[in-house]
Amino acid sequence: MQDAIAADVAEYATLAGYVQRAARRSPEQPALRHNGRTLTWSELDSQVDSVAGGLRNLGAPDSGGHPARVAIALPNIPEFAVSFFGALRAGLVAVPVNPGYTPRELRHVLADSGASVLIATDTVAAAVAGIGSELESLRWAYTCSGNEDAGRALARALARDSAPNPRQPAASDLAVLLYTSGTEGAPKGAMLTHRALIANHVQLAAVEPPVLDSSDVALLGLPMFHAYGLNSGLGAVAYHGACGVLTDRFDAEESLRLIAEEGVSVVVGVPSMYTLWAASLTSAAPMSSVRVAVCGAAPLEAVTARKFAAITGVDVHIGYGLTETAPVVSSTLAAPALKVGSIGRPLPGVELRLVSSTGDDVWRAGSASLEDDGDGQGLEHESPDSPGSDPGEIVVRGDNLFSGYWPDGRGGPDADGWWATGDVAYADGDGDLFLVDRIGELIIVNGFNVYPYEVELVLGMHPGVAEAAVLGAHDPVRGQTVRAFVVRAAGSTVTDEELVRHCERNLARFKCPTQISFVPELPHSAIGKVRKVVLRDA
Repeated sequence: MQDAIAADVAEYATLAGYVQRAARRSPEQPALRHNGRTLTWSELDSQVDSVAGGLRNLGAPDSGGHPARVAIALPNIPEFAVSFFGALRAGLVAVPVNPGYTPRELRHVLADSGASVLIATDTVAAAVAGIGSELESLRWAYTCSGNEDAGRALARALARDSAPNPRQPAASDLAVLLYTSGTEGAPKGAMLTHRALIANHVQLAAVEPPVLDSSDVALLGLPMFHAYGLNSGLGAVAYHGACGVLTDRFDAEESLRLIAEEGVSVVVGVPSMYTLWAASLTSAAPMSSVRVAVCGAAPLEAVTARKFAAITGVDVHIGYGLTETAPVVSSTLAAPALKVGSIGRPLPGVELRLVSSTGDDVWRAGSASLEDDGDGQGLEHESPDSPGSDPGEIVVRGDNLFSGYWPDGRGGPDADGWWATGDVAYADGDGDLFLVDRIGELIIVNGFNVYPYEVELVLGMHPGVAEAAVLGAHDPVRGQTVRAFVVRAAGSTVTDEELVRHCERNLARFKCPTQISFVPELPHSAIGKVRKVVLRDA
């Protein structure tokens, strides 16, 4: 596996190298489609070349040993792809930014990254202009409207007379700074190298049957400023030379129309998308072209997965990953059978351990080479007749891991390449993994562990509940108690007493909520995760 990754990195250097490969192999094949507009691979490669040349000519200086940073605050339009691949081809660092950020959030990301260049929407540019005096590193800003000539206009705007920088990026060079969602404080920039981005595609390509190939049409509906939409979506389309259908605003009915019209064969989504599709679909017709459906970023309710599969005939495969792992770690696509609630097995080339609170391994699987773990000891999946494992923290190792957090690499993999994710899971007797919760969200009541996710699942089983989030609250006697925030289902008048009784029928008493707050909605990140830090602060 490591040899395959090294060979790909040596030949193509960056994800932009795969754009060039696709342009040579299939110059007239559609690369990106958006609002009736099509960019072929030849056209995309040409625009990437122009933007890369313009960015090189800017002469933006390196800082702290890293190439200059190019912030990209655009929605899912072709110019995002042109800017992103252009920055990589120029040997600079791309910093995808949520274009919906407030001025305060923009200030943090732009100042923290030290971005020299900003390519953004008019709205973002106006917001940045208002805080410009606080952004000492920002030297150039360009706006992109997403119209038909925006890519060419961007290339012209970036052209300068200064001497070009012909420096070619190395595999170990920083390629992307991706800011985490900030669920534990201010967002941190995860440092991903060119090798890490490419490695995750090589690992996924080793899964059978293939998730994506050059004949596929993929729906790119996830925001590309997030690792999932960026690398598992846009990056995968480039790696395989497939076609990506861009949509910058998710609407269930409109996306179903788009899937049918464009003949989308691969859908990469999050739970909220599948929930809305399952509620909107009355037949399999709109999804008749889909052969692979993947869901990640947050747990998918079993009832939603079953309903979607029953209507469409397509099973929803679940993946697990993080921004820091570029992003995929495991998938049900890597398991011999799809199990409800499982996050599957580690991808080929990804090593995974479950570690107890005392630091002992309770389970481990996978190997970087599939034969040797790098220490001379072969490493295999647990025996099929194993009884499974107790819950433990997921600790991973692989070429797809990040290099730590910006700017000094703090919090990255240890000296042996292992990185603790902060997520808790257990393995069943077949070697399939099941996510339990985040370590930091564990609630301890009278010394007993309560995993919020389990309580949320039980609350979600009640017909009067649309969504629920569970946190620990201080209790002077028991140390902590369980507090739930609940969004009622449409038309529901369910009371807290009814929900407590429902929980008592399905959970041990110490796991049941003692405080239930009804709220109109829960705060979500851009990819649908509940932002519990907001609830905690409130």
